[in-house]
Amino acid sequence: MSLLDIDALRATPLKREPYDYFVVEHFVKPEVFAKVLADFPQIASTGSIPPSELDIHGAFEQLLDEMNGPEFRKAIEEKFGLDLSDRPTMFTIRGNCGRNNGKIHTDTESKIITVLLYMNQEWDKDGGRLRILRSATDLNDAAEEVSPNGGTLLVFRRSENSWHGHEPFEGPRRAIQMNWVRDEAVVEHEQRRHRFTMFLKRINPFGGVAARAS
Repeated sequence: MSLLDIDALRATPLKREPYDYFVVEHFVKPEVFAKVLADFPQIASTGSIPPSELDIHGAFEQLLDEMNGPEFRKAIEEKFGLDLSDRPTMFTIRGNCGRNNGKIHTDTESKIITVLLYMNQEWDKDGGRLRILRSATDLNDAAEEVSPNGGTLLVFRRSENSWHGHEPFEGPRRAIQMNWVRDEAVVEHEQRRHRFTMFLKRINPFGGVAARAS
């Protein structure tokens, strides 16, 4: 049984303003969400962590496999009018959000498509809701605010104006980030960077390692 509602993705229109994006609620099917969440890896730190550094197993492993599979890729290609067949993918996992996360940014130029899949229960917090922004300077000038509720999917095409960010929040905030990127060199560079950040956090858990969260 598939964990992902690909039909709902295909039926969701692509929004063009302020940049190309779409949101699908309950993209992880509600009847399997609890099972997937139960297998979400234990993460004590903030920051993005490559799956290779975590205990990935069970339904959560199946979820990553489906996201990295041909059916999901084809649906994203159709939505954005792209050919991603020769573009590598990159995953990072977040379990917690720090007060310094969520600053406005666009993602790096090496990323083509950004996929965010939120793995929290119902979200009743004031902060931590991702905003699709019209500018780099005003967090309140938002086209849409996306609550990181269980199984909500946000996908956008990276561009020079794909601004996004959120109000500060500190605490558990589970998310999977997947990117189609320019080439394998990007994957290798980014994975090394995330591993180095993890190393710094281990030796100085209270240090001020800056991070941006989506």
